[in-house]
Amino acid sequence: QVQLVESGGGLVQAGGSLRLSCAASGRTFSSYAMAWFRQAPGKEREFVAIVSWIGGSTYYADSVKGRFTISRDNAKNTVYLQMNSLKPEDTAVYYCAAERSGTIVSSSASYDYWGQGTQVTVSS
Repeated sequence: QVQLVESGGGLVQAGGSLRLSCAASGRTFSSYAMAWFRQAPGKEREFVAIVSWIGGSTYYADSVKGRFTISRDNAKNTVYLQMNSLKPEDTAVYYCAAERSGTIVSSSASYDYWGQGTQVTVSS
């Protein structure tokens, strides 16, 4: 069993930056693929970024490529999402998710564990 707790959300002006953190419990964290998703009001949950279990492979949604960076520290059981050049359309609840087989996949249905989410609001 893995528990995920996100933090770092908040209100920021367009063009600003935020760093989200996701702290995971569980001994096998390092073997999981970890991802960030987001959900804006009235919209479907969408994939943002994923990092492989060893941290060597990362993938991003086109909408955030070049602005967001996902990383992980397996020693601290933590995954991060550095968000730069934020836009109002980035406003959403951001969720951390874990995929226990380590498979790199962008479908939310494939993820086994989810955090409670953290709100990110970008003002124009």
